[in-house]
Amino acid sequence: MTAAPLPPGHIPPTRIPLAVKALLGTFSLNAFAVVGQITILGKQVYDLTGSELHLGLLGLTEFLPVALLAPFAGATADRFDRRVVFAVALTGQVVASLLLWLYVRSDPTSVTPIFLLVLLFATCRAFGSPAGRALPIDLSPPEVVARVVALKAVGFQVGIITGPVALGFAFVADPALPYLLAALALTTSMAIVVGVPSSNVRRLGTDGSRQAVADALDGLRFIRRSPILFGAMSLDLFAVLFGGAVALLPAIAEERLGVGAIGLGWLRAAEGIGAGMVAVTLSIRPLQRNLGRILLLVVALFGLGTICLGLTRNFALAFLAIVVLAGADAVSMFIRLSLVPLATPEDMRGRVLAMENVFIGGSNELGAAESGLTAAFMGLVGAVVFGGAATLVVVALWWRWFPNLRDMDTFDEIRPEGRGGAPP
Repeated sequence: MTAAPLPPGHIPPTRIPLAVKALLGTFSLNAFAVVGQITILGKQVYDLTGSELHLGLLGLTEFLPVALLAPFAGATADRFDRRVVFAVALTGQVVASLLLWLYVRSDPTSVTPIFLLVLLFATCRAFGSPAGRALPIDLSPPEVVARVVALKAVGFQVGIITGPVALGFAFVADPALPYLLAALALTTSMAIVVGVPSSNVRRLGTDGSRQAVADALDGLRFIRRSPILFGAMSLDLFAVLFGGAVALLPAIAEERLGVGAIGLGWLRAAEGIGAGMVAVTLSIRPLQRNLGRILLLVVALFGLGTICLGLTRNFALAFLAIVVLAGADAVSMFIRLSLVPLATPEDMRGRVLAMENVFIGGSNELGAAESGLTAAFMGLVGAVVFGGAATLVVVALWWRWFPNLRDMDTFDEIRPEGRGGAPP
C-alpha cells in the first residue's frame, strides 16, 4: 500500500540523531559519578575534620579551576575536535577517581591529598565541560535543540538521583568503593564519546597564543553585550552563591537530622528527584511564554525552600524542601540552558559555554564555599537561612535592574536580531 502524500507545506517532525541520544546517556553517567562522588567526599571530609569550613573549602577547590581555566577551556573547545577534548578530560577524571580509591583504601587521616585530587578532577572537568555540553548541540538540527536541552536535563537528573544513593550504600559496604564505581561510570562515558562522529563545526585556527587569549575573552564579551543573557547568568550566580546549602548536607544530616551515609545519599538524591520530575515534564511540554517572570519567580521559590531546609529538624520535611528547591532550580536551568545555544553562533559556542560554566556550573561550587565559610561564623542554621533570605533579595534586585530579562516572553527574543540579543 502506498503511503498517503503529505499535505502541501507540511514539514515532517525532526528526529534527534542517534549519536545525540548516545551522548545524552553520558550526562547520566557523568552526574552519577560526579555528584555521587562529591557527596561521599563531603561525608569523608566532614568525618575527618568535623568542620563546616572544610566543606566550604572543598567547594572552593572545585570552583577555582572552573573560574581560572574557563576562558581557555572554551577556546580549546572551539579550536580542536570537541569529541577529543571531552574524551581526554574524561580520562583525567577517571585517573583522579582511581587515585582517590587508592588513597581512601589506605585509611587516610589527612584531607590534604583528597583536596589535591579534587583539584585535579575539577581541572579536567573545567576543560571537558564546554566541549561536552556543546557536542549534542553541534550534532542536533536547530528544530530539536530545546528538546535536546530538556532531555539532557532529564539524563543529568537521573544521575543525580542514582549516584548519591548508590554510592551511599557502597560507602557503607566499603568507604573506598564509591570512587571505583565513579571511575567505571566515567570510563563508560568516555567509550560512548569516542564512538560518536565528529561534528562539522567550523573551528578556529590554532596559530598564535596571543590570539588564543583574545579569543578566550570573546565569550565574556558576547554575554556582556546581551542584557538577557547577562541578567540570567548573573541571577543564577548570585542566587546559588547564597543558596548553596546542599554543600552543607553532610553537616545537616548528622547534626540536624541524625542520619548517616545512607540518609545523606537520599537527601542528595532528593535534589535529583525534584529536578528530574520537572525535567521530564519540560521534555514533554517545554515552557514557551512568560519566560522571564517564571525564571525570577522560581529562583524566589528556590530561596524559600532553602530557608525551610535550614530551619527543620524533620528528615521528611528536609527531603521535601530539597525536592521543591531542586524542582524550582530545574525550571530556571531549563530556561537558562536553552538561551545560550539559541543565542550563540556555533563556531564560538565553546567559548560562550565556558564562560556560562563559570556563571552557572561554577556557581554551585562557589555557593558551597560561601556556605561553608558562612557556617564557620554564623553557625549551620544561620548560614542556611541567611543564604535563602539573600536569594530572595537578589530576585527583588534583578526584577528591578534587568527589565529586559523580567519582560522576556519567548526564546525568540534572545536571538541576535531580537530585543534582548547581542548586536549583530
